[in-house]
Amino acid sequence: MNPPTARTKVRRIPTNAHYDAATLHAIIDEAYLCHIAFSDDKGTHCIPTACWRDGDYLYIHGSNGSRMLKRLMADECCVTITHLDGLVMARSALSHSMNYRSGMVYGRFEVVEGAAARHAMGTFMDKLAPGRQAEIRPGSDKEYAATTVMRIPLAEAACKARSGAPSDDEEDLAWPAWAGVLPFMRAQLAPVADPGCTITAPDYVCRWQK
Repeated sequence: MNPPTARTKVRRIPTNAHYDAATLHAIIDEAYLCHIAFSDDKGTHCIPTACWRDGDYLYIHGSNGSRMLKRLMADECCVTITHLDGLVMARSALSHSMNYRSGMVYGRFEVVEGAAARHAMGTFMDKLAPGRQAEIRPGSDKEYAATTVMRIPLAEAACKARSGAPSDDEEDLAWPAWAGVLPFMRAQLAPVADPGCTITAPDYVCRWQK
């Protein structure tokens, strides 16, 4: 990541800002979805889509006919990812907050083609479940011809995060209301096999809930 720009510099609670690549990478690597904001002749849109990281790029993919992907080839956009870690319960109404980790990336996507696109999709499969790519049927030439793989550099980006207890004003500390954090955690539940699947669950499936 580069130093903050005019549009990535965090101005609201700047002490929560992070501009280092390690923080951004960790936020992306924990995510399965991102939201992409862009504009076209019909207005401004923000669409969720699957994402993954390889090196200093964030990748997405979709149908060649996708309105969003076509527009991303022509103009800049903003990509966002947020993880909610907890509700921060303060003693006064307007001091409540949330614990979170978020990242925003600005720039323009570029199309990834040929062997690089196939490699990127393999990386995506192994992000979903390490070892999955080696087990499944590879994509066919026809399937890849109908699919667009794109990537955006992580050079212009910013992260913002909050953690910890409420920040009540001193005069509110004696107010008789419970204060603290109601934590959130994403849970991986037990795998559910397809009714027609007779294959013994591989290690990555058995490890899913653990």
